[in-house]
Amino acid sequence: MKNLYIQLLSVATGVVISAGNLQAGNEDRIGQAGATELLINPFARSSGWAGANTSMVRGLEAQFLNVAGTAFTKKTELVFAYNSWLAGSGININAFGLTQAVGKEKTGTIGLSVMSMNFGDIDITTEDAPEGGIGTFSPTFTNIGLSYAKEFSNSIYGGLTVRAINQAISDVRATGVSFDAGVQYITGKKENIRFGISLKNVGPRMRFNGDGLSFRGTVPSTGTQLTISQRNEAFELPSALNIGGAYIFTWVEKHQLTVAANFNSNSFSRDQLNFGLEYAFNKRFMVRGGYTQEITSQANPILESAGITRTSALTGPTAGFTIEAPFSKKGTSTFALDYAYRATNPFSGVHTIGARINL
Repeated sequence: MKNLYIQLLSVATGVVISAGNLQAGNEDRIGQAGATELLINPFARSSGWAGANTSMVRGLEAQFLNVAGTAFTKKTELVFAYNSWLAGSGININAFGLTQAVGKEKTGTIGLSVMSMNFGDIDITTEDAPEGGIGTFSPTFTNIGLSYAKEFSNSIYGGLTVRAINQAISDVRATGVSFDAGVQYITGKKENIRFGISLKNVGPRMRFNGDGLSFRGTVPSTGTQLTISQRNEAFELPSALNIGGAYIFTWVEKHQLTVAANFNSNSFSRDQLNFGLEYAFNKRFMVRGGYTQEITSQANPILESAGITRTSALTGPTAGFTIEAPFSKKGTSTFALDYAYRATNPFSGVHTIGARINL
């Protein structure tokens, strides 16, 4: 077991040292990745933190930030979440799933999550009918994640996630698979110091295929009608690395204040610093806030000339709260309502509402 600790800590130290040499994202590769819905956090609690709680996220939400946190599920957890994404754009996101402890103590926890994006009905347009009026289509973006996490000791937790990715319209589709891994470490006299590292969205390139990429053509010399397929370039997944820490203050019984920070290194967009703060009363009411700051590695004349300082519609500030109540005599089974708001420009922000059942 000591060798396991040494190996995990060696990996963590190497990642941290490497992160110190990383540039702030790759400005030349911004926008070149696909399946960027993998970067969207569909859950309310971690959204209110601005994603700063990589080191201490718990339950199903940990599948998005740091899968190691799913290992803290003691029995069963069910989560449902609804997002009004970029309010005014007509895009909605639904997410649901569960985590379930299996076997004896410290055997592990499995998790299953489904995230689906709804874009509404979009008019079909062609060269002959650029204004539409010939029907509609509805894009489908769906991600299904399956995870396993384990408590290796009282201090170290780790886990893995495999995620199936599907993007489709009626005649074009792309499917793929990605992998996540994460570790959380707890220390301090009162277990009030937390560290976490996660690697997300690592997998093979994806490519669109389907009848929508082909057309009927005529061979000039013979007049023969043929079906011609257009070449389609494959795209990479938006891989990311998170390194975070948190400190928990418990100065009065039933009152708890937590501060957290996270460094998010993105392969195809600017890196980010996330900061979060949460106050909890008796583990029944929690209010939180956060801020995300993009890091620029070099000047971009095109963006500067347009007065653009950010490459994301999310402008930084976030806030949220949780109300949790027991519904069993022992108080171990609880029901919680979560809400989070993320400021955006343009559009009218992102609103996330969630419901959580712990059995």
